[in-house]
Amino acid sequence: MAKVATAEKRSNRTLLTRRIAYTAVLTAIIAVTSQIAFHLPSGIPVTLQTFSVALSGYFGGIWGVAAVFIYLLLGLVGVPVFAYFKGGFSAIVGVTGGYLVGFIPMAIISAIPVRVKNNALRHTLKLFLGLVGLAFCHLFGALWFGYTSGSGVERAFAVASLPYLVKDVASVFGGYVLSEILKKRLKASL
Repeated sequence: MAKVATAEKRSNRTLLTRRIAYTAVLTAIIAVTSQIAFHLPSGIPVTLQTFSVALSGYFGGIWGVAAVFIYLLLGLVGVPVFAYFKGGFSAIVGVTGGYLVGFIPMAIISAIPVRVKNNALRHTLKLFLGLVGLAFCHLFGALWFGYTSGSGVERAFAVASLPYLVKDVASVFGGYVLSEILKKRLKASL
């Protein structure tokens, strides 16, 4: 009986260690993909952050959401993890801050488990959830951009959201596909 309890404790520690490692790796992936950036005239950088946030939610579940929170907290305290090696409170309250905050609902919604037996339906529902999360990210971002720039909601959407939608939708799909590949290869149980 004692051997079973010891083996169970070891298994639980191993699972926790794996989850913490995945969270750290996902946080690092978000930080690295934030640096692959270039600006459009709106001043909002085109990055791969939406890809890595979707990947984090899809692959890591609640631990992926934790990775997004950790990334944002690191940036908030001044670690230069945001695009162009920016960090600090000014990045959150700047014109792109709404998108950064929008990563939270995006990750949470992408992480919602879908438990249906039909694989095609499961994939469709997971992708739909990722797109809903992306919509929240763009809503937060465009509203904040409009407020901070004084441009109004319609102009903010046209300037700060619309030009990025195709890349961001592709990022959600890519994040989902990669998460499914990783889960199979790593036999991840998060």
